[in-house]
Amino acid sequence: MPRNEGTLDRALRIIVGLALLSLVFVGPHTLWGLVGLVPLLTGLVGFCPLYALFGWRTCPATPRTDGA
Repeated sequence: MPRNEGTLDRALRIIVGLALLSLVFVGPHTLWGLVGLVPLLTGLVGFCPLYALFGWRTCPATPRTDGA
């Protein structure tokens, strides 16, 4: 999977993911905080499936490695 998230995008996803995930342990103690796993994981990996679906990229252009 090629990266399609830039540094700022990844940092914001990690921060938002951790904030949402904290709702499970601190605050209203709701399982809705598990939604924070999605932005956290996409931020850590650097790949967003929705970005790929729509052809979006927030990272700087890099040479393609998929042979196209």
